[in-house]
Order: sequence, then structure tokens, then C-alpha cells
Amino acid sequence: MGDMILAWRNVWRNPRRSLLTILAIVFAAVLLVFMLSFQFGSYEDMINATVRQSTGHLQVQSPGYHDRQEMHLVVADAQHLVAEIEPINGVNNVALRSEAFALMSGEKRSRGTTIFGIQPEKEKKVTTLPRQIKQGRYLQKGDHGVALIGSLLAKRLQLTIGDECTMLGQGKDGSIAAALFTIIGIYTTGVDAVDRATVHITFADFNHIFFMEKAAHRVIITAEHLADITPITQALQSNPAFRSLTILTWDKLAPGLRQSMELDLISGIIMYIILVVVVAFSVLNTFFMAFFERTREFGVLLSIGARPARLVRMILTESMLLTFTGIALGTLIGIGLTVYFSHQGISFGDGGELLAQYGFEDRFYPRLSWISACLGPALLLIITFFTALIPALKVPGLKPVDALRSC
Repeated sequence: MGDMILAWRNVWRNPRRSLLTILAIVFAAVLLVFMLSFQFGSYEDMINATVRQSTGHLQVQSPGYHDRQEMHLVVADAQHLVAEIEPINGVNNVALRSEAFALMSGEKRSRGTTIFGIQPEKEKKVTTLPRQIKQGRYLQKGDHGVALIGSLLAKRLQLTIGDECTMLGQGKDGSIAAALFTIIGIYTTGVDAVDRATVHITFADFNHIFFMEKAAHRVIITAEHLADITPITQALQSNPAFRSLTILTWDKLAPGLRQSMELDLISGIIMYIILVVVVAFSVLNTFFMAFFERTREFGVLLSIGARPARLVRMILTESMLLTFTGIALGTLIGIGLTVYFSHQGISFGDGGELLAQYGFEDRFYPRLSWISACLGPALLLIITFFTALIPALKVPGLKPVDALRSC
């Protein structure tokens, strides 16, 4: 206890230098806690926004359908599976979806498109498509012979609300599938590949036209929280009704999103390490200065019988007190800042309105967790400890006579 009090007094021998070092550590700790929370929160927002555009958090498919979208690879008796999924804890919504490639034709032009058969009342709970209707209206339960079309596709086919278009494709049984649709809505998702080549019709119309016999290609599942995905997957895998089917989570359905997040995380970690290294050099400078200023003092202590190990321990105690003070203050401020913005959100101004149009939140919310609150400060503590060890280990090499002669 006596050594601890003495070390604390030694820290404040040069209050200006110690205060500046503490402030540097505080700044680094605040930045690490807040930025890690913001980064993890933005990942969660990105995942939820992306999966609600099309894929859902999980999908149940026929084996092989994810790699090659062939009409005959269907989930039979899909409605029965929905009844099995909905009671599972953590499941938010479940919807059926089918898709096929077909030729869409207006009066003057034709183009190959992907036709989606959706359940309007359920699809609006699992995707953001209803909010992306720019003209006309969304599909409703009971609609027949009507379609939604991407804005770029509508432009290329020279179609607008109320126009009729014909569709020609191949049914599940290999027969010809043909139909006439009236355009009731035009949507813009912001993804050109979607807006230029997709059409949505009702699930009932799709089943009738493509002879699906109540089957579906995808069972789309959204979870209450990302943490629910693993328990839901385990529950499905343990259910005999799903053993012959493939269960895919969002990271397999959208591998590009996962890879971009991993790349962003790696670049963020590099920046955080650079920040910690800069702070470590500040601590190193502080204790090298203290070492050189106190060389004569160390010589006196060594000459009267003080053990070098005790002096090393003293210097390390001083460095840890300095570091702990900065990290504790910085972590508390960082947590407070994160909690505030986790409720208020961080607005992107005019850019937020643009994001909202494409199904993304107009604000990003940091997510405080044990990892974001502890990872940065722990890294800071470890690196500053080893940094302070460099000047401390010079003490055993001091010769009392040479130390006493130093200025």
C-alpha cells in the first residue's frame, strides 16, 4: 500500500506532463469505445437493411437451388412448413416466394426478366419493397392479373401505370407459361440490376401460371434480432420436416455483404492499432523523461540497498496508475457518449433521406456491447504496459556510481 501511495505521488511530480498523458489516453479510450460501438452498430443496421430488401435473415430452399435457380427445385407443401416455422422463438415473419425467368413484352419492346411470385400481405413484413413504390400502388391480397415492375425495366419496355404487358416462360412441369398483366406499380430500389430486370406478381398468380402446385422456391424468414438467427437455425435443423431441405443464413445468401464488413473491420482495426501506438509513444516519452530526470534518485536508492526489482515495480506501478486513470475516465465517457447516441442516433442530414428511400434507416445507431466497451481499453492497457516496461527495465542495468554522477 505504501508503494502504491508513493507511486501515485511520483506520477504528479510533473503534473502538466502527467495530465497531458492522461488526456491522450482518455481521448484514445473514448474514440475506441465509441467507434467500435458505432462500427458494430452500423454492421447490424446494414445487415437488417440488406436482408429486408430481398433475402431475409434465413431461407429454406430445396438442395442445390441456391447455386442454380432451376424451376423444378422447389420446396413442396411450403405452407405446411410456414406453420412449423412461425411458432419458433425469435421468428418475426415468414413469407413464401417463387421466381422464374420469362420474356416480358410491351407493345414495342421485349426483355428477359425475373418474375417473382410473392404474398403481398406477408412480403411487406419481410422486405422494404412497399416503401419503394414510386408510381401506382403495391400489390394487395386478392389482386389478380396485375404486376409491379422495376423503374428501369418499365422505361426500357416503355410501360407506365395501366399499360398491359405479356409474359412468356416455362412452367415447373416444362409446359409453356403465358399470361397478360396490367402494370399497377413501379418501384425503384436503387440497385440497377433489380430495377432493370425484375417483376413482381401475386403468389397465387405465379402458382397458377407456372403450375407450381402450392410449392415455392424460397421460404423467407426474418428474425426479431440477429442473435436469434442461430437458435432459429438449430430449431429448424432439429425438425424432421426440414432435414431434406437446405437452410441458409444471411451471410451465405449475401456473401458480398459479409466480405465488405470483414474488410471494413480489418481497416478499422488497423486504424485503432495506429491510434494505440501513438498513445503508447506518448506514454513511452513520459516515462523515459521521468527515468532520465530521476536517474540520480535511482542511484541513491540503489546505493542504500534498494533492490532493482522494487524500482522496476515502482515504475510499472506509476505507469499503470497513469494508464488506469486515463482508461477509466475514457471508457466511462465513451460509454456515456455511446448510450446517448444509441437513443438519439446519428443523422446523415440530406444523405439520410436518400438512404431512407432505398430502405435504409436515415440514422445510424451505435450498439454498446461488452466487446465494444472492453476490447479497445484492454488493447490500450496491454500495449501501454509493455511500452512502460522499456524504460523500467533500464533500472537493473544502472550502476549506482554512474547514476550518482548524472545531472
